[in-house]
Amino acid sequence: MIQFPNCKINLGLSILAKRADGYHELETVFYPIAVSDALEILPSDNLSLTQTGIAVPGDPVQNLCLKAYHLLKKDFPNLPAVKMHLQKNIPMGAGLGGGSSDGTSTLLILNQQFSLGLNDQQLIDYASQLGSDCPFFVYNKACHATGRGEVLTPIELDLTNYQFLLVHPGKHISTAWAFQQLNPNTKSESILSIIQKPISEWKALLINDFEAPVFKAEPTLIAIKEQLYQLGAIYASMSGSGSSLFGIFPKHHFEHAPTIEHALSVDLI
Repeated sequence: MIQFPNCKINLGLSILAKRADGYHELETVFYPIAVSDALEILPSDNLSLTQTGIAVPGDPVQNLCLKAYHLLKKDFPNLPAVKMHLQKNIPMGAGLGGGSSDGTSTLLILNQQFSLGLNDQQLIDYASQLGSDCPFFVYNKACHATGRGEVLTPIELDLTNYQFLLVHPGKHISTAWAFQQLNPNTKSESILSIIQKPISEWKALLINDFEAPVFKAEPTLIAIKEQLYQLGAIYASMSGSGSSLFGIFPKHHFEHAPTIEHALSVDLI
């Protein structure tokens, strides 16, 4: 069975408080974008994971696809061994949630392929054990997120009349480092309130708290954001803790991706 785990962007991201458990209380809106990896899972005599495309650094045992398998195997001892192949297209350390999407897709495929009978809420519970933004990919539609990102409420947000330009500048931003640069604080207006306003008002109101420290460390990123506005973006922002940026443009604004390095004109899910 094969699926195509897509990425996400953050529409606004507020870090509100440091929690007693060491995590941060946050608010954001997750939105799915049609840039995808490919994940194939087949029954096998032995558990294995192979990868092509973008190289994934680190110990393969820490890969979220394998972690997702072992998570289900604990509760479903009869789950057979599988061979997994991941074609990695979504860059890492980019604020796009590619690894989280891959891990969640593993849960979804295994549930379907081996008739485990898990409903959406149970899948969300498993996904939350993999990572804070993993549960979003069970919904895979616009969601208001609070808590550490795992408390999700689907919202009505239709951006099909717009075109997205996604830019990955080839920088890897450590999420742990990015959090260390912030001073959490409450905001005068919630992201949920701002997102309901006309998109033409987002530029002045909808802020990603990570932009200030990340742009200071990587000045090329703020130049890309400015270039997106020069190209006619109605709204532009960094996604997550970076380093990817996106611009939202009127539909059919570009017939082809413009001459901005590492840019890709993408459609919505």
